[in-house]
Amino acid sequence: MSEFLLATAGFVLLTVAVGLWRILRGPDDVDRTLATQLLGTGGIAVLLLVAAGTGADGAEDVALGLALLAAFASVAFVTSLAASDGEEPGEGPRVP
Repeated sequence: MSEFLLATAGFVLLTVAVGLWRILRGPDDVDRTLATQLLGTGGIAVLLLVAAGTGADGAEDVALGLALLAAFASVAFVTSLAASDGEEPGEGPRVP
């Protein structure tokens, strides 16, 4: 069973690498935001799969910390996009 979990972790890591490519070459800021969320979620999944497959101690705690950082990074990214558009956070879109 541990071989299956480690193989699945490798596959998830491959999808995270594809997401990294999307961050670097994404045509739009929304694509980059979603790829950043993919990196956080994929990193958490890889950590939990490796912890379950190998029995590593403390990997669950690291995954929890990564989950918190990913959430704050998403909020910071959306806030910076709103600031660059001239909107106040929570204001909504402008109607010309």
